Amino acid sequence: MHSKLIGSILLIVGTSVGAGMLALPIATAQVGFVGSLILLFAVWFIMTCGAFLILEVNLWLPQNSNLISMARATIGPVGQSISWIAYLLLLYSLLCAYIAGGSGLFQNILGSANIHLHESITTLIFVVIFGFVTWLGMQAIDYTNRVLMFVKFSAYFLLVILLIPFVSTEKLMSGNLMSVTSAAAVMVTVTSFGYAAIVPSLRIYFAGDIKSLKKAILIGSLVPLVCYILWDMVIMGVIPLDGGHGLVTLLHSNNSTSDLANTLSATASRESITFLTKLFTSIAVVTSFLGVSLCLIDFLADGFQLQKEGMSKVLIYVLTFLPPITIVLIKPGIFVKALEYAGIYCVVLLMLLPAWMAWCGRYRCRIANGFTVPGGRPLLIVIMLISLALLVHDLRL
Repeated sequence: MHSKLIGSILLIVGTSVGAGMLALPIATAQVGFVGSLILLFAVWFIMTCGAFLILEVNLWLPQNSNLISMARATIGPVGQSISWIAYLLLLYSLLCAYIAGGSGLFQNILGSANIHLHESITTLIFVVIFGFVTWLGMQAIDYTNRVLMFVKFSAYFLLVILLIPFVSTEKLMSGNLMSVTSAAAVMVTVTSFGYAAIVPSLRIYFAGDIKSLKKAILIGSLVPLVCYILWDMVIMGVIPLDGGHGLVTLLHSNNSTSDLANTLSATASRESITFLTKLFTSIAVVTSFLGVSLCLIDFLADGFQLQKEGMSKVLIYVLTFLPPITIVLIKPGIFVKALEYAGIYCVVLLMLLPAWMAWCGRYRCRIANGFTVPGGRPLLIVIMLISLALLVHDLRL
């Protein structure tokens, strides 16, 4: 593998495997490990198809074309508006989740040092500290993220290895397959594969090497799938489904991330596991927060045509952080629910729109040329119907 291919695979993996991973075993707990496997493979397949459809449509247009311009060129103004709104809501939902999860973990860490602060204070401290990193610019984010990503994946693999001996087959077999259609389980799983928005940027990076880009998308999507399967296995196999400290209780907790870390530590009863759990969960939230904050800052700067300097920069940061901070202060236990909302916007942006754009480009506008995702009309129809069914099902709930 050449360096660009490896770098792109890591970028896809880094975009996918973040704080949403912490919510996966909690959100899918009621379906059990077998149900979570079925859900993971189904969502992986559909989201990977969506990523390849985004690549197909993007190749019809000039480089630097993003999802919004792609929707405008194929669907028209309606598609452009839908993609703009869905993208903005997706980023805000993710930021709400990561601020809620990060402040809960921060409060837990401070509590371990006998420093007890109100949730609202830890929320503000978390945003100020890591929001300041984004204020310093791309270089500061890049260097911070590189170090944190290395530590995060090292902690993850060590944690999985240490937890495997504690896995109980009986606990893995618990759960109800009929709950596989629950909104939280489906939408959090969808969010966990929400990497496809970076495909247009990867096209620029590969400079026309489409064969390598297709490899990067396929391999880059398989790595998170394996990571999620192992993570669900060790969490669902160690923490019971029911009970005062069970996964169902964690689902309804105001501090799901910190409670997960505490429960895992108490169940395994090993200092190394306690340390790695808190290290992994904390860094997973921070890396996700930095990435989404950067995306939202750039999106708002471009959308409102503001320069990132002087008072314009202050305004961008107020627009970026004030709405999610307000929501988290009003409803601090929003971590899993915010990821569920993010899943709704992922369905619109990364499932429904790619299939819709491909349909319009192939059969209405007749602008399709070059690489085509196999499956023809039946695949596009199935993806659009599944997307609409998920949206209707979630709205009914």
